[in-house]
Amino acid sequence: MAGAMALVGCQSDNAADALNITPPASGQPEVRQSDLRAFCPQITLQEGTSRYETFERGAKEDPSRLVYQASIGDVTRSCTHDGGITTVTVAVAGRIVPGPKGKVGTVNLPIRIVMLTNGAVDPANTATHQHPVQIADTVGATQFVFTKTGFSFPSGPASIQLIAGYDEGPAPRRR
Repeated sequence: MAGAMALVGCQSDNAADALNITPPASGQPEVRQSDLRAFCPQITLQEGTSRYETFERGAKEDPSRLVYQASIGDVTRSCTHDGGITTVTVAVAGRIVPGPKGKVGTVNLPIRIVMLTNGAVDPANTATHQHPVQIADTVGATQFVFTKTGFSFPSGPASIQLIAGYDEGPAPRRR
């Protein structure tokens, strides 16, 4: 009975105290999960920009002359926070399916990432990137992942939103 009482006396509500384990002192305040969500803005796929098609010259919208069709299936992001600056890495995943006029080779996909700060486009963090994808054969789909790091902004209360999609360039001029 005396042994059992000795064991009860050693118990503690805090396992770290009982084991004499203390977290390392890093000088940095502990980052909570809610803080991480606040520092990492959402990314969305812009409506109407998830598909990109290329046709033979002069054959716009003729399915028999489709060279390839690319689609975006998912977008995501990750963030790091250092010294009051949040840096975002964006990833866009999709696939390319060759059409009847498809051929092997490199296809450049115009992927546009837009950063909105308080609802306005941030030109320093908005660009179209030509992402090369190697088409090895014309029988099946080729998957790709585009990754871009370096979207940075001061951490804080600003409303930041990221938008991804294909950029088909300016609308054609009417004559």
